[in-house]
Amino acid sequence: MIPIRRGKQIDYMRTACGIARDILLESAKAIQPGVTTGEIDHFAAELIKSKGCKSAFLNYRGFPGHICISMNEEVVHGIGGARRIQPGDIVKIDVGIVTKDGWVGDNALTVPVGNIDPETQRLLYVTEESLHVAIEHAREGMMLGDLCHSIEQCVVDHGYSVVREFVGHGVGRKLHEEPQIPNFGKKGKKPRLKAGMFLAIEPMVNMGTANVRILEDEWTVVTNDAKPSSHFEHTVHVTDGEPEIMTWRERSTTAAAVDKIPVA
Repeated sequence: MIPIRRGKQIDYMRTACGIARDILLESAKAIQPGVTTGEIDHFAAELIKSKGCKSAFLNYRGFPGHICISMNEEVVHGIGGARRIQPGDIVKIDVGIVTKDGWVGDNALTVPVGNIDPETQRLLYVTEESLHVAIEHAREGMMLGDLCHSIEQCVVDHGYSVVREFVGHGVGRKLHEEPQIPNFGKKGKKPRLKAGMFLAIEPMVNMGTANVRILEDEWTVVTNDAKPSSHFEHTVHVTDGEPEIMTWRERSTTAAAVDKIPVA
């Protein structure tokens, strides 16, 4: 069953998601050349503590980090450590928090470090665009399959591939609730979305093959061909009108900027 939130529960979710968004954006600002991924994790951990919250990821099924931080060919579930960030890298950070009232906010973005390869910049744009295309389908009465299908269609139309082994999810009192939200799907496939559902929609898009593998740390997911991967996520409230992006932030890349990138 997919939980439906009403009244004060929606307010609690709005608070949790706002905190998660703020921590994500502040952590993104800390991503600079020479900084280690472990230092970013520590920075985020202190922010989470300062907000009176807990990490939704730390110790979740044994995960050792406060946030997920993944670089370049790493797709998701990267663990902060000694690796130093370099100019030209792309860094994916995923922040999930639990408030003192027990509500979860979850969101992610991909941060370019300095000037990055033009095709990688295009990959980031397409990933974020596919997220917003999907959000337009997060309306009462629409089918979840339509939302999922729209992500893959946007991605494939631009020549990229979606990761199939890892998916988005419902979110609220737990980090992972029903429904699962694949980044691919069949039009018209149920369930039908209802007002009060909260969806963590998170396209994971690869420049090359969709195939991935997990490293020896048993967490970090990487692309099989070592080509870059991009990840963006919002928690979205399904309403009887416009979808409410609970973790709203400014778009990272505009279409106009990408249009200026020369095609190889």
